[in-house]
Amino acid sequence: MKLRYLGLAARHLRVCLMGSLALVALSFPVFGQQGSQSQSQAPEEHPTLGPRNGPALDSGPLTSSVIDIRKLMRIHTLYIENIDNSLSDKLVAALGKWGRFRLVTKEKDADAILRGSCLESRRLKRVHSEVFISDHNGASVWQDTVYRPYNPPGLDQAVNDTADLIAEHLERTAREAQEH
Repeated sequence: MKLRYLGLAARHLRVCLMGSLALVALSFPVFGQQGSQSQSQAPEEHPTLGPRNGPALDSGPLTSSVIDIRKLMRIHTLYIENIDNSLSDKLVAALGKWGRFRLVTKEKDADAILRGSCLESRRLKRVHSEVFISDHNGASVWQDTVYRPYNPPGLDQAVNDTADLIAEHLERTAREAQEH
């Protein structure tokens, strides 16, 4: 019986010794490498789920499409309906900076209406937004679809980026229409 306990104790001691040696070996630099890193080297970046601020705003293909360019160019006032995740508020700010449209608070005062959705997928960690500009008869004038990751950045930043992208796509479409 004593031999059995001695055998177990010896095995346990060997495992502890091996673990201790492994820790000591990991704490010393590998042979052939410099013992200390110079202070000028940047700290090692650890892998993440993606870029810290998400993809650049100008990444990917243009996702907007114009259905009726003449109607788009005749729009002077625009009403923005309420869109999920406060996308409508962010679009008001983004389109307000551009100044191409006068944004109105009543649908009846507008030449066109911007409607859409901004749905978040918690499982996929992305925001899927679709916006449409239509006239009062419901005829589609312009539309855009944007997908943005949000972890990282946070959901609010992804929605801000989405609004900026939509405004940029609309501005680019209008600029190209004026050139032709």
